[in-house]
Amino acid sequence: MAYVSGKEMIQRAWENGYSIGAFSAHNAETIRAILKGAQEEQAPIMIQVGQKVISVMGLQEMKDMIDTFMRDITAPVCIHLDHSRQFEQTMAAARAGFHSLMFDGSGYAFEDNVRITKAVADVAHALGVGCEGEIGKIGGTEDDITVDEADAMITTVEEAQEFASRTTVDYLAISVGTAHGVYKSEPKLAFERIKEIKEIVKKPLVLHGGSGVPDEQVQEAIRLGVAKVNVDTELRQAFTYGVQEIWAKDPEEFVLATSMGRGEEVMKEKVIEKIRIFGSSGKAADFK
Repeated sequence: MAYVSGKEMIQRAWENGYSIGAFSAHNAETIRAILKGAQEEQAPIMIQVGQKVISVMGLQEMKDMIDTFMRDITAPVCIHLDHSRQFEQTMAAARAGFHSLMFDGSGYAFEDNVRITKAVADVAHALGVGCEGEIGKIGGTEDDITVDEADAMITTVEEAQEFASRTTVDYLAISVGTAHGVYKSEPKLAFERIKEIKEIVKKPLVLHGGSGVPDEQVQEAIRLGVAKVNVDTELRQAFTYGVQEIWAKDPEEFVLATSMGRGEEVMKEKVIEKIRIFGSSGKAADFK
């Protein structure tokens, strides 16, 4: 196995001008698709365990399954807890051996967000793992958490600076024009705000809602200081299209290894595509 702490992984990417792909896993085949893509590209990646899959599969069960498929993987991998809104759950992930913890307090009052995120960061740092916090609301739906687009907001420089300094998070998720889920129109990232926050906060930034953002916008955001890009929707789409491709040819193909296997293959290609866009292909060498 080649596990790496989220703090080390994201910091190194940030210092060297590329971004880590943070890819959401949902079952055995999607775990394999992500890990195989990373292995083929020799790219450092984060494999994210989010709230929906935890509610269905279980937190410890997902960790155990990832460990199983990691046996022959030499690319650097970090298991990340995504969008936890419960302190107790982040502690359970820490006990399970996750390498990166995210507490999403963006739906809380500012002071509560700071207080709980700081407590998570303290534990993460004591264990030598990474910690992510979020300031500003990102629109859309992810893992049954919905933020109305009218309530989504662009993170201000002032709140980002205060939040980052008081919580001591290692990398900061900000709202700069992305949304979770499928975009109704082409997103336009607030590049100037990304630049301003990076210059003041001096920490790696995280782009949530990375699926569907034009490649050139993602690459510009990376150039300006984004070192972690979350991808979920496009991966689920790729997997589903792969399965549907088999059933379109033969609606009575009931061998799951065939249909799910094709889904895994198509999703793996999407993971590789994103790794190359993020500039992390071949960067496993940075962690030797």
